[in-house]
Amino acid sequence: MQAEIRSENKKPEVKKKFDVIIIGAGPAGYTAAIYTSRAKRDTLIISGILPGGQLMLTTEVENFPGFAKGIMGPELMTTMRQQAERMGTTIIDDEVVNVDFKHKPFKILTYSEEYEADAVIIATGATPRKIGAKGEQEFSARGVSYCATCDGPFFKNQEIVVAGGGDSAMEEAIFLTKFANKVHVIHRKDKLRASKVMQDRAFENKKIQFHWNTIIEEIKGNQKVSQITVKDVTTSKVETLEVGGLFVAIGHEPNTKLFQGQIDFDAQGYIALKNHTQTNVEGVFAAGDVHDHRYRQAITAAAFGCMAAIDVDKYLAEHK
Repeated sequence: MQAEIRSENKKPEVKKKFDVIIIGAGPAGYTAAIYTSRAKRDTLIISGILPGGQLMLTTEVENFPGFAKGIMGPELMTTMRQQAERMGTTIIDDEVVNVDFKHKPFKILTYSEEYEADAVIIATGATPRKIGAKGEQEFSARGVSYCATCDGPFFKNQEIVVAGGGDSAMEEAIFLTKFANKVHVIHRKDKLRASKVMQDRAFENKKIQFHWNTIIEEIKGNQKVSQITVKDVTTSKVETLEVGGLFVAIGHEPNTKLFQGQIDFDAQGYIALKNHTQTNVEGVFAAGDVHDHRYRQAITAAAFGCMAAIDVDKYLAEHK
């Protein structure tokens, strides 16, 4: 890969070689940068198309330690970014379009430049799958959520909807009954995909009502969700549910397309780790939701960022 060289404007040369390059700028990426920079490792973050990650699309975060009164997601990410920069991290708001992990130093190509690093931390996260209903994007973080653990407590004493039929959907529905008066499970088929034990738990919960062979057509509201229109695909009957929110639980897509053919993935398409946070390529590490399909929390992503940074520092010390 060759970076285009531009000299006609005689701009100051931007540094291209770093000890560590972190791809992605969510809780995992920022935390990793804080640790590597503090360890005196010359660190570059390439933030990607959504600097700050999924938390930039959320409202109040109540479950991140250290904020007794909660904190807005974008504010938390801005604070993390400022902390990383204070430690000496270089942050570039650009998107990586190609990588070369087959030769050292590793090469990272963005839309504008090519960079090199002795070690790489992948922190590109995962993207929740969307149902594609009208109003879904409009009401994201205003009643439409993709994480019951994150947002469930905001829906106390309300009726809410969960879309999905797998284990994740049943786990979310059961969890949400701790707060909601009633949980409507919308599933497009006549039976669940969830394991029998999860099905049994959901069926036994009197707060959960199932809507079979049903899809969500439209999400409505003023400032936040207040109605969801659903359609029975067998009878074409349309019904409007007066609810306070929608939790979409149909899975996540790890943001790993960029690394196909470069590192190993697991059966679900997430980055496979060995020896703690290292991938199958020595010197390439991963942190956060890009490999973690179990917890998917800001705090666990940050913790993985810390671990990856410590592993990177040790790796660099051993490969001087």
